[in-house]
Amino acid sequence: MDIEALDFHPTKYWQYQPDGRVQCTLCPKLCTLRDGKRGACYVRMAHNGEIVLTSYGRSSGFCIDPIEKKPLNHFLPGTPVLSFGTAGCNLGCKFCQNWDISKSRQMDTLADEASPEQIVNAAKAHHCRSIAFTYNDPVIFLEYATDVAALCQEQDIHAVAVSAGYINPAPREEFYRHISAVNIDLKAFTERFYRKLCAGHLANVLDTLNYLIHETQVWVEITNLIIPEENDDTKEIASMCRWIMDNLGPDVPLHFSAFHPDFKLLDRPRTPIDTLVTARNIAKSEGINHVYLGNVHHPESDATYCSECGELLIERDWYQLGAFRLTAEGNCPHCGTQLPGVYEPDPGDFGARRIPVRIR
Repeated sequence: MDIEALDFHPTKYWQYQPDGRVQCTLCPKLCTLRDGKRGACYVRMAHNGEIVLTSYGRSSGFCIDPIEKKPLNHFLPGTPVLSFGTAGCNLGCKFCQNWDISKSRQMDTLADEASPEQIVNAAKAHHCRSIAFTYNDPVIFLEYATDVAALCQEQDIHAVAVSAGYINPAPREEFYRHISAVNIDLKAFTERFYRKLCAGHLANVLDTLNYLIHETQVWVEITNLIIPEENDDTKEIASMCRWIMDNLGPDVPLHFSAFHPDFKLLDRPRTPIDTLVTARNIAKSEGINHVYLGNVHHPESDATYCSECGELLIERDWYQLGAFRLTAEGNCPHCGTQLPGVYEPDPGDFGARRIPVRIR
């Protein structure tokens, strides 16, 4: 698409440089750009001496998903969520499993146009309890996401983010101001992994997790994609779980997800289910109460149990809910222990469907 055809949306997280360039301060990349050049994320660009967003109001597609697919297992179980993303990403993960969207350098990827008002109205029309910014990292389209999230709050719809947590403190505060729940992709627990496979840094992600838990009311869950021979070492997994326990506490749900060869990391095998089960056992032995497995069929690890008495509280088969035994207050009916999370008296019954939606 020609530059002349793009809509440039103003942004505020940037600063002038003495040499005439402008520096984007949205994320730790701190891209410094001459006029007409794009940042690492691709959708933020230097134009007429400032940084503009080129993807505002445009999406790579809309779809209604089960909330458990984000994955969020302790946030409005069984309810539908209207999901969308844009293009680009501020990390360079060689194993990206949404690479056709997040690594896109074609603005034509953004085939759907929708204003924040249209998106919120579509969520209401389709009886979605929440809207998710997902598929690519929403921090790079912060202005679009925050406008949608603010409208969500006005209309009693929840805004949900799926993010790698790679954002600087000031924009982070603005981004999460109207967000109800987030799944943070903690990709590994070594700086080596982040530098080699993601072109990023671990410390920034850990800082975001600490911020979310200790300075916001956002409901947080964590996903760790386990890649054979890269981040599957049991000592690394144990170290990560101990950090979560020491810094975030035992009640942040942790999802271990199976890798499949994709994008630029095609020389690694799929993650064996035994590796995932071992990781789950490590996490539970370190004291994390709610540990799940993703991208595999393992009903035991799909289910939610009471951390106090072991009672089955929420039964799942993939994204389909079965028995739901929470009280109206969100407690275990057997021992009365409260299940951490956000619940309504009755669970949703959306199931495992995936419904594409066109918004104009």
